[in-house]
Amino acid sequence: MSQQIDKKVFNVEDIIIASHTIKDEISPTPLQYNHLLSERYDCHVYLKREDLQSVRSFKIRGAYNRIKKLNKDELQNGIICASAGNHAQGVAYSCHLLNINGKIFMPSTTPKQKVNQVKFWGKDSVEIVLTGDTFDDAYEKAMECSQAENRTFIHPFDDFDVIAGQGTVAVELLNDCPEKIDYLFAAIGGGGLIAGVGTYLRHFSPTTKLIGVEPQGAPGMKESILKGEVTSLKDIDPFVDGAAVKTVGSKTFTICKEIVDDIIVVPEGKVCTTLLSLYNENAIVVEPTGALSISALDTYTDKIKGKTVVCIISGGNNDIGRMQEIKERSKLYEGLQHYFIVQFPQRPGALREFLFDVLGPNDDISYFEYTKKNNRETGPALVGIELKDKEDYLPLIERIKAKGFLHREVNKDSTLFQMLV
Repeated sequence: MSQQIDKKVFNVEDIIIASHTIKDEISPTPLQYNHLLSERYDCHVYLKREDLQSVRSFKIRGAYNRIKKLNKDELQNGIICASAGNHAQGVAYSCHLLNINGKIFMPSTTPKQKVNQVKFWGKDSVEIVLTGDTFDDAYEKAMECSQAENRTFIHPFDDFDVIAGQGTVAVELLNDCPEKIDYLFAAIGGGGLIAGVGTYLRHFSPTTKLIGVEPQGAPGMKESILKGEVTSLKDIDPFVDGAAVKTVGSKTFTICKEIVDDIIVVPEGKVCTTLLSLYNENAIVVEPTGALSISALDTYTDKIKGKTVVCIISGGNNDIGRMQEIKERSKLYEGLQHYFIVQFPQRPGALREFLFDVLGPNDDISYFEYTKKNNRETGPALVGIELKDKEDYLPLIERIKAKGFLHREVNKDSTLFQMLV
């Protein structure tokens, strides 16, 4: 579909109409000035708190706008959707509110917290099907079911009514922001949020720079724009589940390639560090996708000095059971967690020597497990060492070598790391 045709079927008026469609059921979210981030980056940082939505995500906006516009024929056999979790909650909420039968497909890897929330919002109006490892797996099965049962499919991002609904975020933030917005940072999964928000801002705040943010393990929009066409990723890291999409939307791609000024790709570990900082410093609980926009600020440190910046916190549906993994990924990214396979000589005092002569005063053993002995002289062990400062790493390596311990750094071998850690 050409850009000219897209402009005829989707424009800023659709977003304005959507804001009126959803206003009685979808609560506006606050735009909060963040003093800590503003001081850190020497600028004015505002956070658009979509994590404070009733379903703790902006996804309710697009889902409700789309479902509300369906006619009787489209609703006759019910509706269906595929989602990594947040869109599912929006659809479930809408189904219960509007008394519509819905069927929701989600990956089997979806955090339990999100699955439970879908059940809570949908009540008896929805049926949940967990299938596959990624959103794309669930999407494929949902499409098959849609055809077989003649259900209307509610796409999580590649639908103009959904995009218009997401664009209502921009209506609110422009109304609430007391300053001219120089930069807006927003997460990109399939592209619905930044396509909607960006379309509105391009019309009413054309000087605002639109910066999309994707996780390093799923940079679908950046890859597609670089290649000039929608490009499916072969493999993705599903950790940032709300943005882990193999194939972005064709409609969102067409819009984004015209309006987005830059796309930043952020390592998953960096996202975890930001997530923990938001919790520890601001008491804000977000999911990994919700931390993406703020994670990109380091990349723009020089450009945003003295400017007004808005970061959209897209969602707060984080499973507390994931916190240990989040901490681990953060420490690995920050260079504070290291794993080694150490060959310990099979003699008395070897382990004591390692503890007293190799470990620094601030180093800590976070993991230790002997593996099967392969000879009588040495016994290999997987050792996890947590550092207080990343500068302690080189002195640690020097002490290991000086004491003659044969070792292998697991962090530097991705295959071995995945097998053992």
